[in-house]
Amino acid sequence: MDSPKPAARSGGVVGILAFAGIVAALTQTLVVPLIGELPTMFDTSASNASWVITATLLAAAVATPVAGRLGDMYGKRRMLLVSLLPLILGSVVCALSSSVVPMIAGRGLQGLGMGVVPLGISLLRDVVPAEKLGSSIAIMSASMGVGGALGLPFSAAIAENASWRVLFWVVAALAVAVGTVIWFFVPAGRENSASGGFDVLGAIGLGAALICLLLGV
Repeated sequence: MDSPKPAARSGGVVGILAFAGIVAALTQTLVVPLIGELPTMFDTSASNASWVITATLLAAAVATPVAGRLGDMYGKRRMLLVSLLPLILGSVVCALSSSVVPMIAGRGLQGLGMGVVPLGISLLRDVVPAEKLGSSIAIMSASMGVGGALGLPFSAAIAENASWRVLFWVVAALAVAVGTVIWFFVPAGRENSASGGFDVLGAIGLGAALICLLLGV
């Protein structure tokens, strides 16, 4: 049986989930203003440094469809919180990096945090009244564009006035704050209704296809 939708709290839930999407999307463009300096910062080639951006995009492309299925199986709110963990860990790894390899690994972990967007949209279907659902999903979807757009001036301003490492500490702190408010204020939504298990081979195949397509592009 479906759990009741908390209409009185739906506006706050939409705001929290949209903010979560913005924080996750920040990572997509976070290092773009630094791309010219990355080879010097990490004593590496420009082609190696470009993976600092590419790794995040590839991880996000794989995480987005997989997170939705896992949310159906194990609970959307729970998987929202789980998706924030690699975002936090990846931000910390990037902030502490002194070479390009851990930086790329941290950026890949950050990309996995993009799973919060499809999970948030799915959760909205459970907790928002039908008459507000369309506009709420539009707001959540727009968070990807807003976060990506904010990432450029945000990172440029911090990099100009402080160490580039501050960028990643700020993102880690924002992700912790998002996880805290989700834990206390976002309802779990409907009971899990997904049948069957998780198709590991299908997920690997989908991920490989997406990576090959994006690398080709």
